Amino acid sequence: MGAEVDYEREIQELKRKLNAVILAHYYQESEIQDVADFVGDSLALAQAAAKTKADVIVFCGVHFMAETAKILNPGKLVLLPDLKAGCSLSDRCPPAAFRAFKEKHPDHFVVSYVNSSAAVKAMSDVICTSSNAVKIVNQVPKDRRILFAPDQHLGRYVMKQTGRDMVLWPGSCIVHEIFSEKRLVQLKVQHPEAEVVAHPECEEAVLRHADYIGSTKGLLDHVLKSPKREFIVVTEAGILHQMKRGAPEKTFIPAPPDNGCSCNECPYMRLNTMEKLYRCMKDKTPELTLPADLQAAALAPLQRMLEWSQ
Repeated sequence: MGAEVDYEREIQELKRKLNAVILAHYYQESEIQDVADFVGDSLALAQAAAKTKADVIVFCGVHFMAETAKILNPGKLVLLPDLKAGCSLSDRCPPAAFRAFKEKHPDHFVVSYVNSSAAVKAMSDVICTSSNAVKIVNQVPKDRRILFAPDQHLGRYVMKQTGRDMVLWPGSCIVHEIFSEKRLVQLKVQHPEAEVVAHPECEEAVLRHADYIGSTKGLLDHVLKSPKREFIVVTEAGILHQMKRGAPEKTFIPAPPDNGCSCNECPYMRLNTMEKLYRCMKDKTPELTLPADLQAAALAPLQRMLEWSQ
């Protein structure tokens, strides 16, 4: 048996050697969050990717996030620890099917959630994240009808917040769609003082029990500011790491899904590990690449999102 690798030390050394930046989503395992240069939600990570001066971007998230970084940085090396780290929401919106759906609504302004493939982004007028979806939709010209994809639950939430009618692609996230309303109500009975905070990708039956609905970053900011001491958190459990770091005196209870588990983790996000992160930096592979024409087509709607998010 060889000596164990000190992944944290080796990763820091490789970061200096490569002039690399490590971007990590809140749903990554806690060790990856701790070694990252920047931890955030999809909007903040896109903004960080757009601004970075690093030569190499190492994206600890899922495939569509690394694609976004590559589209915004076509000349840079973008690494993803595990290329199989996909997204159920993106997978449930295949480009060919989306093109056919879009052709049925030819006069619609297309707002696509960032949880989509580069090909779907390229067919869109503007991209949004859960952090800015309401803000983005409010800026769509009032005389334009809207097609929103691929998350129907986020779409319904945005319709309620904006008063805009939208045609919704019937997609959903495997993590957020399996939260159990029944088990959430039971938790509320067990913790009557707890505030329920939920992500808008959850089903409407779950969201109606929430005291606060917001993006991953929105949920984090809310619990840190709230005078409440106890929270039931209805999103991927990775965010609890940052919540506990920011408010160690508060109690955070992960809402259980409808599958017998005590908390809900994204199987795709958890494919990335410290060992894979170290190896991808050491070997400079797997690299995320995209055809130049696809990158160019997807860039305009992403830039529009960044401009509209100012």
